[in-house]
Amino acid sequence: MVQDPPASGRISADAIRRRKGGVPIVSLTAYTYPVARLLDPHVDLLLVGDSVAMVLHGHTTTLGASLEMMIAHGQAVMRGSTRACVVVDMPAGSYETSTAEAVASARRIVEETGCQAVKLEGGVDMAGQIAAIVASGIPVMGHIGLQPQSVEKDGGYKIKGRTEDNVATLFRDAEAVEKAGAFSVVIEGTVESVAADLTRAVAIPTIGIGASRDCDGQILVIDDMVGLTVDRVPKFVKEYAHLRDVVSDAAARYAAEVRDRAFPGPDHVFAATPDKDNV
Repeated sequence: MVQDPPASGRISADAIRRRKGGVPIVSLTAYTYPVARLLDPHVDLLLVGDSVAMVLHGHTTTLGASLEMMIAHGQAVMRGSTRACVVVDMPAGSYETSTAEAVASARRIVEETGCQAVKLEGGVDMAGQIAAIVASGIPVMGHIGLQPQSVEKDGGYKIKGRTEDNVATLFRDAEAVEKAGAFSVVIEGTVESVAADLTRAVAIPTIGIGASRDCDGQILVIDDMVGLTVDRVPKFVKEYAHLRDVVSDAAARYAAEVRDRAFPGPDHVFAATPDKDNV
């Protein structure tokens, strides 16, 4: 169902914060102008995720994302949306070293894109960065659980919450992110019951991806959700369309018509005499 736009225009980070325990927050990633236009009427939040490095640029991990890449895609998404809260990921290497680096990177993202907030990965270890960015006036979305930017350190994409020590770490991370001032937190790749408990433990909205239906909202990568992903589709993804087949079939039919000289036909060319058609 298409949602009416808020009376004040674009949904703010604070409005997302106030959705804790209410109607689930609908979130999707977006990286381009046309996709942002299509998704904007239906979602509360658009995330310009560093997954763009894998989805659109062909990198094997999100570590291929750069600040310039995130800003360019953030600008495109902002041009294509008018109502959703737009959050831009801070890529690996743009915030970890110091709070000063984190604030400078976050400020650049917001100033150059006009987005409503930034997102960064980490819990206890990044609480100082979150607090510093929030203190500078920029809303921050946290990200705990499976953290794709730590895939090399973790030795792969490993589900979180399967040991007592890891569960304890997750709770410390969630509480640290909340205390640092984040307006919401993504919980990724975490055992369902643990993600549900984390949602009840913090006063800010949790956005699940491979987590629990009890989270305060959900997010998926748009290409996964519409069936455009050409490699392995994660277990937690539900494909609501199968555009791989649509695109492949369209390309095959186009190729056949070009080779048979059936395209372009009379309706797709211009006559020598003036007429009313346009390019």
